[in-house]
Amino acid sequence: MRVDKFLWCVRYFKTRNIATNACKQGKVRLEEEILKPSKEVFPGDKLRVRKNQINYEIEILDIPKSRVGAKLVNLYVHDVTPKEAFEKLDLLKYSKDYYRKKGTGRPTKKDRRDIDDWFENAEEEINKPEDKKDE
Repeated sequence: MRVDKFLWCVRYFKTRNIATNACKQGKVRLEEEILKPSKEVFPGDKLRVRKNQINYEIEILDIPKSRVGAKLVNLYVHDVTPKEAFEKLDLLKYSKDYYRKKGTGRPTKKDRRDIDDWFENAEEEINKPEDKKDE
């Protein structure tokens, strides 16, 4: 079976077109070799698929005749992705949330003015003479 069709059948990609594009972009590998969408895959092959900033490592157990239901995917594929890959994704998600809350977008004009006022006040505090800082 073609690799793009296989990845679509085992639900790694929502459409076959997305699977084909992933292959063309070099996101699907067989033992460090970038695969073309038309490359045939067989049981026992180990694929590495880059999707959502995670390198999924999957072992092909069997070839399905057509697209399978989500509950039956485990009959055809064994996922051997290390847990560290998923932990990295969680850390990345938390770091983005820490920087700026989701949905707040760019700073508004008022936010910018508040920031400028804060910097001006901090600068005045730094530039005060030593004897006036205590007052």
